[in-house]
Amino acid sequence: MNQPIFITGIGTGVGKTVAAAIITEALEADYWKPVQSGNEEGTDSDWVKNSLTNHVSRIHPEVYSLKMPVSPHLAARKENILISVQHICEQKPFYNRNLIVEGAGGLMVPLNQNDFVLDMIRALNAKLVLVSRNYLGSINHSLLTAALCKQYQLEVAGWVFNGYDPDYEREISEWSGYPLIASIPNSEDPGKLFVKAMADKHRDTIKKMIC
Repeated sequence: MNQPIFITGIGTGVGKTVAAAIITEALEADYWKPVQSGNEEGTDSDWVKNSLTNHVSRIHPEVYSLKMPVSPHLAARKENILISVQHICEQKPFYNRNLIVEGAGGLMVPLNQNDFVLDMIRALNAKLVLVSRNYLGSINHSLLTAALCKQYQLEVAGWVFNGYDPDYEREISEWSGYPLIASIPNSEDPGKLFVKAMADKHRDTIKKMIC
């Protein structure tokens, strides 16, 4: 069974779902978001499903799909649910295909009073793809994310950057010690055509660096 590929961001709103869709399309992999907060206006799973063009990828259902668009531990608390990392691992899809797992926010987003997204990654024994976007403060957020990965000895394939900025990408890659996998330009409509174009452009590098 292939090692899961876990997509995490340096924070919320950095383009994690777009990166996950591109990698899913490039590898014709399966996609799984175990924990979704804020499901009333559509889910990330729905968006990825509608953004793929290949007919091989499977979109697996969430283990926890929560209504409020807040931290998972708070959303779960409002619904009298306790998120269990063990239960998530027990529900992991088993197919002889690459599995792209999308997290919620960044590494230190709490799932319950004791476990964070970081703990889910470790329990799944997943390889990480880090997603960054250039905004004021994002260098700090990127390098803190990388430092935490090293502290917990997580396996990191490299960076996907949203919003093309060569200096930003080069310096973060150098300072963190993790390589660049793909640079994704900003798009006002990152739908099917965009996802397919980026998957086609970066497919060889994604296969070489992630699989």
